[in-house]
Order: sequence, then structure tokens, then C-alpha cells
Amino acid sequence: MKKLFCGLMAAAAITGASAQTAPAPADSVEGYVFTDVKIIPGTSVKDQNKSGTCWCFSSLSFFENELLRKTGKEMDLSEMFVVRHCYDDKADKYVRMYGALNFGQGGSPLDAPYVWENYGIVPEEVYRGLNYGEDKHSHYEMADLLTGYVNTVVRKPNKKSISTAWREGFNGILDSYLGKLPETFVYEGKTYTPQSFAKSLPINLNDYVALTSFTHHPFYKPFVLEVADNWLGGQYYNIPLDEFKATVDYALDNGYSVLWAADVSEGGFNWNDGHATMPKGKSEADMDGTELARWVKLSDRERENEKYKAKGPVEEITVTPEMRQDWFDRQETTDDHGMVIVGKAVDQKGNRYYKVKNSWDTNQKYDGYFYVSEPYFLAKTIDIYLNKEGVPKDVLKKLSLK
Repeated sequence: MKKLFCGLMAAAAITGASAQTAPAPADSVEGYVFTDVKIIPGTSVKDQNKSGTCWCFSSLSFFENELLRKTGKEMDLSEMFVVRHCYDDKADKYVRMYGALNFGQGGSPLDAPYVWENYGIVPEEVYRGLNYGEDKHSHYEMADLLTGYVNTVVRKPNKKSISTAWREGFNGILDSYLGKLPETFVYEGKTYTPQSFAKSLPINLNDYVALTSFTHHPFYKPFVLEVADNWLGGQYYNIPLDEFKATVDYALDNGYSVLWAADVSEGGFNWNDGHATMPKGKSEADMDGTELARWVKLSDRERENEKYKAKGPVEEITVTPEMRQDWFDRQETTDDHGMVIVGKAVDQKGNRYYKVKNSWDTNQKYDGYFYVSEPYFLAKTIDIYLNKEGVPKDVLKKLSLK
């Protein structure tokens, strides 16, 4: 992407600015051409592979970025250490609530900070969580076993009470697949516990805040976000949509990455081609006779799919708080995936995007990164998590935060 852009600019500089050598108009370029405007340094793209642990990969990627920003040193933290503790505590809560809780592979951006605070953290080399004959994470078998196990416990097969052995059995499954949790370990010549290692890192969890933007709760107050994977009952501060976007822009402009949870089930989310957009779609008034004749023969599904077949930047919808709320209330916007916003970019027509780091490996057009248009962000974001220093001071004041 950069090579193409720089190549065009270099050619123009060498041959001059005559009409014969001017770059092709933006409308004549097929596909999307992105130019990075602002990039936050970060660690390498990881691969969650066949595991529903995006929430953990994105959270630890975010904290790795924070450590890099603070120390200048790259660190690889263990996702499975966090996953292991969350499974254990989630199972305990699931059983205590008679199964009236979502139990699965998913989680929220607040799960990793929860584990960090209560159990510590370890480097990836200390706890890889690959104890079952695979080179990459694959949790289908383990997840099915764990779900079946806790559902059996909740059913109370002996009809009177829950056995005293269930926790030991549950942890036996986790130990078999992910490995026993380390009590102590040596890292760079020093001996740590998970808790002492966490304390050795320059991360103060009080420096971070979770934000969202919906109209069914008062602004500038925290509320428990109503998504199934929020098993902790974590609270998010609610702010107006314009301030929500302004916060992300302010954070990036000042060198802070942003942990991002969003819906990625939209037709405009095109991972392989590296972009996510919310196209406006064609209007019948804009079609010629031939196009209109074809259009009226299409089914509703085919018409919906048509707007996602653009070969380059197209006009996108204007997102309002009311639209955003309606999609959330009707569950058209769902809590699908966790990622990290690491920069800003523009396409060849000047439309603005956020550059996002994913956890689906690097075998993709932009080596594991993709570009999210501002309308897509406004429409399909569930929540964000970031350093308070990345939040505008006037917003912090309204939230009564320091």
C-alpha cells in the first residue's frame, strides 16, 4: 500500500507536474488505496486461531502497547494465563447462579484487567497454554468439555446438592489442556510470582477507563453494559457519540492506542481486502434505465448485497445516536470481536479511517491489520478501553474522573 503511494509520488517528482505525467484521478483507481496518517508503535500481530479469545488477545496487545510506550521495550504477555483464570472464575459464578449466566469462550475488555489485578500476569514464554498436541490454539474440544461439565454440575445429578469435587474436576480439564498455572518462574534472571511480576510492570490499572455510547442510560454515568460476554458485570462510562469519537481521535493524536470491541458481522466488514465500511447503497434516482430494470428484479437480500460490491470508496451512511441505539436494541449490532485501534489513515478520496490491529494472524492483505471507516466505527462499536491520559480533559471532568 505505501509502496504504491510512494511510487506514484516519486514518479511525479522525477518527471514533473505536466498533464502527461500527473497521477491518475482518484475516481479512476480501482480498489482502496490507504495512506497511514498516524501510527502508534505496537507489538507483533498474534494469532488466536481456533479459539474464541479475541477479548484476551486484544486486551493484552493493548497492554503490550502501553508497556512499549512507557518503557520502549517489547513484551509478549500470556493470553492463556488470563483465559485459564477467567474460565475458573466464570465456572464458579455460573454454578453459583444456577446456570443463569453466559458460559463460553467469549469475554470482555475488562476481563484481562480483572485477572491482572487479582492474579497477576506472566510472560508468554512462561505459560503458552498449548498442552494438547497443537502448535496453535484450538479450543473447540476443551470448550465443549468445560461447558458440558458445568451444565452437569448445575443439574445436580444426585438431586439434592452439588458435590464437593466438582471444582477439582473442572480444574483437571483446564490443567490437562492449558497446563498447570505457575506459582513461581524465572524471567530475565529474576524469580517472580505472577503477582510480583505484575507489580514489576509500570501498569496502574486505575489509570484506565472503559467507555461506551448509548442513549438508554444517562450520559456521564457508569452502567453495566448489557452484552452476554460481560459475565463480570463490568461497568462502562456512557458519553455522547460525538465525544466518544473525539476521545478516540484525541487518544491517537497523543500517542495512545485504544482497545476496541465491535460488531464484525456486517456485510461491509471485508477482512481479506482489509477494510470495513458502511456503504450508503444505490438510490433508484441515480440509476439509468438498464440498471433500474435489473435492480427491480433483485430480491431484498440481493439488493442488500449489491451495496457491498463496490470496487473502491463509495458514499457511506451518516450515523446518528438514534440509529446506533436502534441497531443495538434490535440486536443488529452485536458484541462480536475485540481488536486494537492503532492509528489513522485516509483513502484515495480523502475519506478517514482508523487502522486496526487484529488477532487473526498475518496471512491477509495488510499483514493482520485493516482499515475501519469512521461511519463503521460510529455505527458498530460496542465499547472502548484506554488510558485516561488519552481522554480529553473536558470529558474526564464531566465523568468526575482524574
